[in-house]
Amino acid sequence: MPQYHLIYFDVRGRGELTRWLLEYSGTTYTEERIAFADWAVKKQSVPTGKVPILMVDGRPLAQSLAIARYLAKEVGLVPKDNLEAAFADTLADTIAEMMSAFYKNKMSSLPEDEKERKFSEEINPNIIRPLLGDLNEHLASRSWYSCEQISWVDLMIAVEFGGLRKSYPKLLDDFPKVAGHVDKVMALPNIEAWVKRRPDTLL
Repeated sequence: MPQYHLIYFDVRGRGELTRWLLEYSGTTYTEERIAFADWAVKKQSVPTGKVPILMVDGRPLAQSLAIARYLAKEVGLVPKDNLEAAFADTLADTIAEMMSAFYKNKMSSLPEDEKERKFSEEINPNIIRPLLGDLNEHLASRSWYSCEQISWVDLMIAVEFGGLRKSYPKLLDDFPKVAGHVDKVMALPNIEAWVKRRPDTLL
């Protein structure tokens, strides 16, 4: 097994799916959490100057979805059927686009009330809820997103929508299948243990 070292900010954010994949599979890894205040100096010594970075036996692997897809293959969480695997990739890319819109607003310099207005009037109704509707319908007839076995995209669903629900508790009220799916993943022993002991951060 390679030696893994994750470099990311001291938040859940784009590093959390990597953590879940490693924790779910019981894979040993080390982690370096960077404070935002230290980033301007630290980025000069970080490969590519961007995070997250997963060091694999000392080699830097960049881009959160590339990291997730690599780990999913390593720990056996990619659907065996190629088409189902492609559908999982499609959902992962779509969720990543959704979260990019969310973080762009959340991390902007706009006043807090304007950020909340933009979320409630633009991002949630136009981006998040349509995806939740499609996902809720899909999960109504399946045990897991891609097949009868859990895959990495099930973890991503729980990471991202669970994280959004933490900030907006009513977000999943109209989507019971998604809410149940998030709860099911978060109840997996290794994931439940990680969520209980991980640092409590805002994002």
